[in-house]
Amino acid sequence: MSDLFDQSPATGPARDAPRPLADRLRPKALDEVIGQQHVLGPEGPLGVMLASGSLSSLVFWGPPGVGKTTIARLLADETDLAFVQISAIFTGVPELRKVFEAAKIRRSNGQGTLLFVDEIHRFNKAQQDGFLPHMEDGTILLVGATTENPSFELNAALLSRSQVLVLQRLDLVHLELLVQRAEKELGRALPLTGHARETLLEMADGDGRALLNLVEQVAAWKVDKPLDPDALSTRLMKRAAKYDKSGDEHYNLISALHKSVRGSDPDAALYWYARMLEGGEDPRFLARRLTRMAVEDIALADPQAQTICLHAWETYERLGSPEGELALAQAVIYLALAPKSNAGYAAYKAARAAAKKTGSEPPPKHILNAPTKLMAEQGYGEGYAYDHNAEDGFSGQNYFPETMKHGVYYTPVERGYERELKRRVDYFAKLRAKRQGG
Repeated sequence: MSDLFDQSPATGPARDAPRPLADRLRPKALDEVIGQQHVLGPEGPLGVMLASGSLSSLVFWGPPGVGKTTIARLLADETDLAFVQISAIFTGVPELRKVFEAAKIRRSNGQGTLLFVDEIHRFNKAQQDGFLPHMEDGTILLVGATTENPSFELNAALLSRSQVLVLQRLDLVHLELLVQRAEKELGRALPLTGHARETLLEMADGDGRALLNLVEQVAAWKVDKPLDPDALSTRLMKRAAKYDKSGDEHYNLISALHKSVRGSDPDAALYWYARMLEGGEDPRFLARRLTRMAVEDIALADPQAQTICLHAWETYERLGSPEGELALAQAVIYLALAPKSNAGYAAYKAARAAAKKTGSEPPPKHILNAPTKLMAEQGYGEGYAYDHNAEDGFSGQNYFPETMKHGVYYTPVERGYERELKRRVDYFAKLRAKRQGG
């Protein structure tokens, strides 16, 4: 049976066909891979597996252009497994059956198969389940690649049979090493000044493949003198920042914004706010999340924070972009600098937990209305103390169910306006104890 999916040299391009620079510089051995030593080094998980001769199924999780496909291919070489590559975007159930059948034939002939599945999170649950029996009986060693969080995108059964390895975006040092390799391959230096070279590295945004594509463009230019950053930026479009409004990066950045606000760092908060806007985030989503921060993390320590957010949201709706985004930015600054308290949030959760536990307990009869004679005869409203007639406008009566102790859920902090609320809470607690004791 012919193997339509095996990417062997015999089915590849002719030897003299032009090849992209990224393909020409593809590492020939694992020790040539740049930037993933935490995984490939002697103490890294893959280094340990290879040293022990026991390679398990894997899921590579990381951004584009960091070497997921290259490492998978080299692992097959290291372990003498046939390398088969498919993409979940273009592969359906019929094609998967052919892949598994070809792997079974290889196995019967004494050779194993490393099946590399790019964008594995694109497979649905049923398709992911289809890999399990072939992983369990040794027909395939699965290596999946995903840019999305496997915890959310992959089945628990598949994850339990695999080890997730996190590959990191390439930093500027790693990208510079790639450029040096490219220059050696090309036989000449790039026509860039030092600052322009740094700009080129930044344009790649941690993606090695994108960087080599940019290098290939720059190397083809015929210029009289090295280009400065402005000239480079004029000739090259900056690579769009990696951002998927429905994907993992979306949640990572909103988490970074929220925690920067909670940590009272207006500069970091503005940076993550700007990052999300640059990535194309809907400002209305940001307005909603800012209002949530005001309610959850600031609350009564600064009651004005919620109003500021709602006004900024309304301003954006009236002005639109870009002016309305400035109103939201000002809300970001205000929230970051506002006093913080989650006392109200904690009190609400504690009250919900108590209500869930004692959900059938009736209110005490003295605080129930008695609109009918029968209800009055049953004691409804009997003994109720009207607070406005009491000394200091406070009766100190019990309002919890009679079988419950008086709950204490709200504990204000000594920050912002909650200092005043704490003073009131303490005042009424003392007065309540005095009235009930008397």
